[in-house]
Amino acid sequence: ELVLKVRIQNPNLRENDFIEIELDRQELTYKELLRVSCCELGVNPEHVQKIRKLPNTVLRKDKDVARLQDFQELELVLTVSDKHLLFRVPTLSERSGYNKKASELTY
Repeated sequence: ELVLKVRIQNPNLRENDFIEIELDRQELTYKELLRVSCCELGVNPEHVQKIRKLPNTVLRKDKDVARLQDFQELELVLTVSDKHLLFRVPTLSERSGYNKKASELTY
């Protein structure tokens, strides 16, 4: 396994921690990196504009991914119009544990 540190690029967040992902060394492709990263971060792959190896290198192809080493830091750069969708705060009724009947009680 290859262990990588991945996060979503967003300078507006106070805390923008990395998560660690594992890739099978037999499947080190750009497509697999994108798939696993998006799955772990809860991002639609269609919203990813590019994958950046920090501090300043864009990954473009399978050979770029094959050169990655353990614990390298990557960022998913999202399309500008989709950033607000990713960090949308769920409404009260969308939150787990919300009880519609309890919300209708009157005192």
